[in-house]
Amino acid sequence: MPGRTLIMKFGGASVASSSQFSKIADIIIARSSHYEHIVVVVSAMGNTTDQLLALAKEVHPEPPRREQDMLISVGERVSIALLAMALSYKGKDAISFTGSQSGIITTCEHADARIVDIRPQRILKELAQGKIVIVAGFQGMSKLGEITTLGRGGSDTTAVALGVALRAEKVEFYKDVPGIFSEDPKKNQNASFFSQLSYEEALHITEQGAKVLHHRCVSLALKNKLPLHILPFEAFDTAIGTLIGEIPRPTPALLLFEG
Repeated sequence: MPGRTLIMKFGGASVASSSQFSKIADIIIARSSHYEHIVVVVSAMGNTTDQLLALAKEVHPEPPRREQDMLISVGERVSIALLAMALSYKGKDAISFTGSQSGIITTCEHADARIVDIRPQRILKELAQGKIVIVAGFQGMSKLGEITTLGRGGSDTTAVALGVALRAEKVEFYKDVPGIFSEDPKKNQNASFFSQLSYEEALHITEQGAKVLHHRCVSLALKNKLPLHILPFEAFDTAIGTLIGEIPRPTPALLLFEG
């Protein structure tokens, strides 16, 4: 598919309430002036996932994992639909897809599945028609056709996996922090800020417990040499943040997923 492709990931504070979707739409529209193809991955709003898990436990103290996945995958579907509506209101053509509609194929472990393949035919078709494609993070479909969720860090991993499959130029993560620090800046005001990190450096930091990105998505980016860019949602400016990886990005010979 000719043209530059960008993956954008929004979660956490950026989807804390319905009013945020208008600002997300503005950021996407601004980035669409620089990229021919935009794919957006979003997480569930606020505490939706925790609320759904609590609801499940009100019915069953140890919910069957298949049914739990069926329930909590609803959270991301709410977000993708609202974002598509926000873009439509601003005159931008967009379409939302669940993980299974996006062709995200996973292992069969409910609540902790791993991505083994992506078959993005529907995404490619819509991108070719000039639409912005919005994908539900944190979820996919197993090889047996079951709805699965990806566990901790799942939405960030979804974004990187789509970046690999679509040969994206990079993945941008919009967070409630300016980028990656040596320590939690909310706990230590003297923590060092990193404007650029190698994959190995970022992987080490995330494996030590940094919560900005999960080590799963950094590991996947490392395997495929896909640049990552952590940006502050509230002060949108692509000239700041933390850049992870090598630029320009070498084109990998193989698509390497988690399985």
